[in-house]
Amino acid sequence: MSAINLHGPGLYDRVLFRLRHGSLRAFLRTVWFQFCGAKIGKQTYLAKTIITWPHQVQIGSRCCLEPDIYFKFDRGVWGPGPSIIIGDDVFIGRACEFNITKGIRIGHNCAIASGCRFIDHDHGLQGELIRKSPGVEAEIRIRNNVWLGCNVIVLKGVTIGDDAVVGAGAVVTKNIPAGEIWAGVPARKVSSRPERAANQENLALEDHDHQRHHPHSSTKRAHVQRNNLSDLGK
Repeated sequence: MSAINLHGPGLYDRVLFRLRHGSLRAFLRTVWFQFCGAKIGKQTYLAKTIITWPHQVQIGSRCCLEPDIYFKFDRGVWGPGPSIIIGDDVFIGRACEFNITKGIRIGHNCAIASGCRFIDHDHGLQGELIRKSPGVEAEIRIRNNVWLGCNVIVLKGVTIGDDAVVGAGAVVTKNIPAGEIWAGVPARKVSSRPERAANQENLALEDHDHQRHHPHSSTKRAHVQRNNLSDLGK
């Protein structure tokens, strides 16, 4: 009868487990991209990922990235970075694509489901060949605590506010205010998050009471409360 190992798995067993589950490869891949110039925070490890220009990518701590994500800096030549900036505690699902020429900033605690696309530029309509016509470029901003459903497409110049939700398959062509729920093609407002609406109502009541009891005082305190949620690079 073989002896029972009271000290847990040995080094060989741990390495074999990590090889089978891909965590060792994710660690080595992360180290490689860091060596190539990517900025990757603590406890963030890259599954199978394509990055055209690693120095253009900055990812925060404790992020979870599923396989087959494509970080594409689409200028075709080297330039100063980073242009793709992702905050802490962000989930990015399988096969998402970042097709960026200008820049994208994603805040903290966001959930981005599989198949989402972010495109911060388009083609112009002047000239005989559309593919050679210069188009508009505009940075994309995703604030904190935003949830994007599967296969959402976010186009150039869009800002999505704190706590917003976008339904699966939506095409976002204009800004989404904080706390709103949008869906459709093109995306439009369908609802608001109840927690956010209740908070806004409470703030309005506080402002009203404050102004009634202190009509000559500054409303700076209320203004600070409205802007309490900070954003990465805001």
